[in-house]
Amino acid sequence: QVQLVESGGGLVQAGGSLRLSCAASGRTFSSYTMGWFRQAPGKEREFVAFISWSGGTTYYTDSVKGRFTISRDNAKNTVNLQMNSLKPEDTAVYYCAASARARPMTYDYAYWGQGTQVTVSS
Repeated sequence: QVQLVESGGGLVQAGGSLRLSCAASGRTFSSYTMGWFRQAPGKEREFVAFISWSGGTTYYTDSVKGRFTISRDNAKNTVNLQMNSLKPEDTAVYYCAASARARPMTYDYAYWGQGTQVTVSS
């Protein structure tokens, strides 16, 4: 069982940066692939990035490649998403999630946080 709590969301101007953090509880955090997803109003939840249990593999959706960076610290049970060069279309609720599989599929993720709002103004 893993409990996840996101933080770091907020309002930022286009071109700005935000760093999201996800704090996990549970002794098995280091065994999970961790992912970030987002959901904009009226749209389905979509994959953003994942990082494997060791941190050795990362994967991003095309629209954020080169702008977002996912990282994790297994000693601190945290996973972060550094978001640079933000665009208005990045506006969404961002969710942290945990999976036993290193895949970008929403249905593979069994544990979810409550989400944090990111708003990018133009």
